[in-house]
Amino acid sequence: MRAIPLLPLLLGTCLSVPAFAATDASQWLNRLAQAEQQQSFQGTFVYERNGSFSTHDIWHRAQNGKVSERLLQLDGSAQEVVRVDGRTQCVSGTLVPGVTEAPNSSGRVLDPLKLMSWYDLSVAGQSRVAGRDATIVTLTPKDQHRYGFELHLDSQTGLPLKSLLLDDKGRLLERFQFTRLDTTVPTDAQLAASDNCKPLAPSVVAQAPASAASHWRSDWLPPGFELASSSVRKDPDSKVTVSSLMYDDGLARFSVFLEPLNGTVGTDTRTQLGPTSAVSRRLTTPKGDVMVTVVGEIPIGTAERIALSMRAQDAQAKN
Repeated sequence: MRAIPLLPLLLGTCLSVPAFAATDASQWLNRLAQAEQQQSFQGTFVYERNGSFSTHDIWHRAQNGKVSERLLQLDGSAQEVVRVDGRTQCVSGTLVPGVTEAPNSSGRVLDPLKLMSWYDLSVAGQSRVAGRDATIVTLTPKDQHRYGFELHLDSQTGLPLKSLLLDDKGRLLERFQFTRLDTTVPTDAQLAASDNCKPLAPSVVAQAPASAASHWRSDWLPPGFELASSSVRKDPDSKVTVSSLMYDDGLARFSVFLEPLNGTVGTDTRTQLGPTSAVSRRLTTPKGDVMVTVVGEIPIGTAERIALSMRAQDAQAKN
């Protein structure tokens, strides 16, 4: 399931009349942020991406300041994820090779004024999803470097009953939608991982020190995007150390991966699957060639420009 970002937007009272709609939307988004951390639930949702559908069960328990979550795919390949406080504990099925770069998806504290600089927030009306009343909140980007959201938030709990990710022409890129939602607190047995859910090895991902990001810089980033975190890991196959930098604008996220080629041939690629763009470009640095890969739910042209803008800090000293 796509992790809907937490949005604790707290607006001041000194707003002009046209901003009243955004103020109301921010209150709903604040309810969403609180529900994620305080509301237990279980249910079934469908996920649509690039024309394909899948169905999932979810158990989510918020108790004593701790958030535990288990997701289980019900059709197609068997996939399971168990998380505690946003940190992935185990995965199964085809997720195993891919869950290496971001096992920690904990929430963020956001600046409401910054978010409103890049998105127009509004309440678009009412709806009904999974037999429950909902309020529709839209987040429309002000430029071409990010996608828009349409959130249908449960009137009772503030939980997201439905989420649509839309391109600049309003076309659907991704859908998440509950078909059943129950606010009963999940039991320990329901949250327990199956035997097929394999724990992540501690060495798969190691958080980098704050100075790790200083080895790289970008000559260009989309307005509003800032470095949120950095990490390093050793690829289990090539044994090469891969650096990763994650950026966000308070809502959208993308990651930049930098892998030394060590004399191997690296192929430039440019692909898009639904909303997710993946662009790889070979970069020459004073210490050798590096493959730069940008992955995220941003337009592919934006991802390509970011990849071409990455520089080793060693290069900066020579400019």
